[in-house]
Formats: sequence, structure tokens, C-alpha cells
Amino acid sequence: MPPSVERRRRGFIRGRGRTILLVTILVLIVLAMSLRGIATFYTDFLWFRSLGLTDVWRGVLGARVVLALIFIGVFFVLCWLNLYIADRIAPVFRPPGPEEELLEPYHAFIAHRMGWARVGVALLFGVIAGAGASSQWKDWILFTHRVDFGVEDPQFGRDIGFYVFQLPFLSFVVNWLFFSFVMILVITAAAHYLNGGIRLQTPAERVTPQVKAHLSLLLGVLALIKVADYYLARFELTTSTRGVVDGATYTDVKVQLPALNLLMAISVLSFVLLVINIRRRGWQLPAVTVGLWAFVAIVAGNIYPAFVQRFSVDPAESSKERKYVEHNINYTRLAYGLDQVEIKPFNYTQDLTAEAVRDNIDNVRSARILDPAAMRNAFQLEQGKRRYYRFPRQLDIDRYTVEGRVTEVIIGARELNPDEQSGWENAHLAYTHGNGIAVAAGNEVTPRGRPSYLIGEVPPLVADRIDAELTRPQIYYGEGLDGYAIINAKRQEVDYTDDDENEVLTTYQGDAGVEMGSFFRRAAFAIRFGQIEPLISNFVTSESRILYKRDIRERVEAVAPFLEWDSDAYPVIHNGDVVYVIDGFTTTDRFPYSQRSSGGGGSLSGNHLNYVRNSVKAVINAYTGDIVLYVMPVDDPIIEAYQKAFPNLFTSYDDMPDDLKQHLRYPQDLFELQTSMWARYHESDPAAFLSGSGRWSVAQNAPRE
Repeated sequence: MPPSVERRRRGFIRGRGRTILLVTILVLIVLAMSLRGIATFYTDFLWFRSLGLTDVWRGVLGARVVLALIFIGVFFVLCWLNLYIADRIAPVFRPPGPEEELLEPYHAFIAHRMGWARVGVALLFGVIAGAGASSQWKDWILFTHRVDFGVEDPQFGRDIGFYVFQLPFLSFVVNWLFFSFVMILVITAAAHYLNGGIRLQTPAERVTPQVKAHLSLLLGVLALIKVADYYLARFELTTSTRGVVDGATYTDVKVQLPALNLLMAISVLSFVLLVINIRRRGWQLPAVTVGLWAFVAIVAGNIYPAFVQRFSVDPAESSKERKYVEHNINYTRLAYGLDQVEIKPFNYTQDLTAEAVRDNIDNVRSARILDPAAMRNAFQLEQGKRRYYRFPRQLDIDRYTVEGRVTEVIIGARELNPDEQSGWENAHLAYTHGNGIAVAAGNEVTPRGRPSYLIGEVPPLVADRIDAELTRPQIYYGEGLDGYAIINAKRQEVDYTDDDENEVLTTYQGDAGVEMGSFFRRAAFAIRFGQIEPLISNFVTSESRILYKRDIRERVEAVAPFLEWDSDAYPVIHNGDVVYVIDGFTTTDRFPYSQRSSGGGGSLSGNHLNYVRNSVKAVINAYTGDIVLYVMPVDDPIIEAYQKAFPNLFTSYDDMPDDLKQHLRYPQDLFELQTSMWARYHESDPAAFLSGSGRWSVAQNAPRE
């Protein structure tokens, strides 16, 4: 082999080796930066599998991945096709000039790599344009599992299901297509410039006829997409916030809707003119089209409606808006469940007789005299027992049978206080759980004025007069309980500390959590939680199990992220265990003619919804962490759609144990929201509604902590 060839061969090998080394280093850096995410992804899968809900994990992940791949793929094909056309119609001889001299190095480099360049550019911009589509997974699930509401909107006569299930995703697709074709137009124009089909600094023809035809067709596609955009925008008027109430009001119907129809016609005309422009010289027709479209969009779509609203509608609201206000009242009541309100007269009288008291003696005896908001400190001082226990900031009210009568009680779970743990062993192996609950009668106090406890102490003591049994009081899952605990380790757990300051030890008897298993799994948990101890601790074995996502709200949000959850969960004694009940809501902001929420409390506060149903009661076992989502017997097409999407996630209300049904309550957040809305929407007459003279002021309760 000649020396020159040998030197080139060695140089090629060294260059190739450096390239491989650089790529390897880059891959390792990316992998190191992604380890936390990979570990979290893997351990989340293990968590769902431990609950038997891998179909939910796959369903949500699958929706995200499928959406991303579809939109990336569509953009890739469209972009690659246009780049291919740009290369095919490129001029054989590029006009000489300063631009060509500047681009000569590019052509020398890309000459034999055109195919790979098209793929690379299309894929790069496809990822940029399509990856974000995964965030639309909720709309996609509802779109693909839609059902009818059985109620039509008063403007277009379409079923409400169209607005809730179809319109959001269709609007996203149209907007995405417009954005994507704008990107493709820019990329294609750049490709034509690089190929010589467009030259800005030349006395000859600056744009070749083939390039002009190509770009005109792309502009025509954009015009057709705007037709679809304006068509869907007509239906978006049903949730307009322009008028005195939400929904399509006078200006929307009489001015904005005709303007959108006109813009649709102009967009169709624009497409026709752009196609005609393919065989004409110059860009006069597209310029006139764009100018006309911009003029109508600004004047007819914005200025004129604002003028009509301000100078014609606002001075005569009671007459011009009457029909639309009536629609708003009816559909707001329907959306918030206020159409089911029964109005009954309450004849208040101060004439209370002894006979009336005797006739209602059970009600008088069970009347609650204790305020749970004021009892929290007493519970903490008298029933907290140890500094590593705590009661929630908000105690709850429930009903239990006491001495044969249903009686209101104040109840709170004695949960673990993670802020009082020091050292990794104590925080994750020894002090792993709370212990028991405290229950006080709501209608009595001790001679010293303290709560009269029906259940208390550690280990729990249950009074004979309350019909309840607490056989497994340990609380491994609770409110605000973050971090993780490792059970079945070599180091036993502290169940509680007795009166002689002796630690009573215990070993977990259930099958909750995820097995620590192999070295690989333990490493994944160590990376997820940012602590090396799960990997190196001698107390942890392959048979040990790790409990995480211990906060009950975090658990239900993980298994049903498409629901909103009440801000207050409450404990219940059920079959000897402590379980938590938390209310789940289906919501949307797409219900036609319904008013955006105002007021309310907790998770339903703000103005992010105009429809709500309490469709789910989640029950979480404080010992095992098991989650059961019971679907309530309410008319709610949204939860029906989610049931179709995740059939194994939900359980019928009919399957809820009867003794558990006795402890269900009306959600506080929903009650506050409905009360706030009813303060205005108890009015049926549009004129009285607009005047606001009959609007109620909702009594203010003590602020939430």
C-alpha cells in the first residue's frame, strides 16, 4: 500500500475514532442528565403496577405518545414533501451574483447529502412542532370517547357534547395546522433561496415560475385552514365573555357571527385567487387578497363589534340582551346542577314551646355545640401524645351511632409528623406511620369544658357507647404525608411509645408498596429520591418494600389526573380500618352559555370552569394504600367518557358497602361554589337579573386555614 494511502487511512481511522469518542461522551452526558427522569418514569410504572392500574398508566402514556408521534409524523411528511418538491423544481443553473458566491460553500457541502438533509430538517422541525401535542391528551381521550349530553345549545342546535368533547380538540388541530404550514412555508422559501429559485439581488427574474406556483399553493392551503378556523370560531361564541353574561350575546350573534361568515367567504376567495395567481405574473392578486382579509378581520372582526357593543348594546341591555340572558340563566343552572334546587318556604317563628322540644328531643340532643375549627389545638394537646404525631389543620365532622342514636362527631386522624424526624433511619425505617384517630362527640363536653372523646389514646381506646371498631389503626397514608417509608426491613418499625417510654415495635403485615428487589431497582429508588441510603443500607433487603406517593391527594391525582379533587379529605372508620374519602369533580369551561365560576372555595375557586359534577368518591385505605374510585349516580357524560377510556379504574356506586355510604357527605368546595353562583342565579327573570337588585350576599364563614 502506498505511504500516502496508508496515511490517509490512518487519518480516517483516527478521525472516525474521535467522532465515536465525542458521540459516546455526548450520549453519556445526556444519559447522566436524564437519569432522574428515567428513574422516576420507571418507578412510577412500578407504583401503578403495585396498585393493579398499569392500564391507566399505559392509557395516559399511550395517549401522549400516540399524539406526539401522529403530529410529528404529519409534519415530517408535509415538510419532507415540500422540501423534495423544492429540490425537484430547483433551477439547473443558478444565476451568478454575490448571493451565489456566499452560498457556494453550502452547495459544495450539501451536494451529495440532499436526501439526508431533507430528512434531518423535516425531523428536527417535526419534533419542534409536534412534540407539544402530547399535552392535549385529555382532549384527545374525551374526543375519542365522546358521548351525547342529550341537550342542545340554543344558538346552533348542536348537542352540548360537541362543545365539550369535540370542539376543543378540533380547534387545536386547526390552529396546529396553521402554525405548521406557516413554518413549512418559511422552510420551503428558505430551501428555494438556497437552491437558487429565489434571488433577491439580481436584475433578472427574482422568483422562478415554478417557485411562485409552489409558494402560492402553500398560501392557498393557509387560506383553506383559516376557513376551518373561522368555521369553528362560530361555535366558540357560545362561551364568549364579551357581553353582560357569558355566551353568545347580542353583539356576538348579530355582528360577530356575520363577520366570521364573511371572513370564511374571503378566505375561500383568497384560495381561488392564489390558485389563479399561479399562471399570472407578479404578486398583485395575493397582495390584494391579504389586504382585504386584514381589513375585514380588523374592522368587521374587532372594531365594528366593539363599537356596536359600546354604543348600541350597553345603553339598552335590558331589551337587547334579554333573550341571551335567559339562555345564560338556564344553561348556568344546568351546568352547576342548580336546576335541581327545590325552593321551600321556611316559616320562622320564635314561639318555641316545651311540647315542640319534646317532639324533637332527638334533634335537640344531637345538636352539635363544638366547632371543629376551634378544636384542633385541643385535639393536638390532649390526643397528639407524641411530638412525632400530628392532627390535620382542619378537623372533620362525621356521623356515628352513639348510644343508639346517630350523632355528629368531630374526627381527626393521628398522622405521622415527618417534620419531627431526624436521621435517615428514623425518618424512613423506624417512624413510618401514624396511629389511630380521635373522635369526640359534637354535642357534649366534659365537666371541665373539654371534648368528650369516644375514641382516643394510643393504642386506641374505643368507648362502648359508640358503634365503631378500630382493629388496624396504623396510618401509612394520609394528608400531606410526603417522602417515602421502607417496610419489612431488618429494622422493625416503631408502632407507638407506651406510658413508660418504651417503644412498641411492629412489622407491616400487608402487601402494599413496591418490592425493593434487585440492585437495579434499589438504584432507581435512590436516584428518584436523591438519597443513597436505599441502595447501601444494611437494613434494606430485596424483600423490603417501599411506600411512596403517601399523600392521599397525590395518589388520587396520579391515578385520575383528569379529575379535580376537593381540598378536604376526611377519615372514616370502615371494617376496622381507617380510610379516607375525598370527592372528585369533572369540570369543563366549554359548556355553552354557562357563566364562568365566581367565588367558591378550595380546588374549585377562581374562574377556570363553567360546569361541574361531583361524579367520584375516592376511598383510600390508610393501611394498604388501596384506592377505589366510586362513580356516583349523577347524570354526567364526562365521567361516562372517562369510564369508556379507563373501564378498570372505576367502580359502581352500587358496589360501595352500605356502612361506608352512611359516612358520605356533600363536598364543601362544591357547596361553596354552588352557593356563590346561586346568590345571583336564583333570579329567573332576565330584567331582575340584570338589575342585580335581588342578588344575595352569601354569609361569610371563618376563613380556611
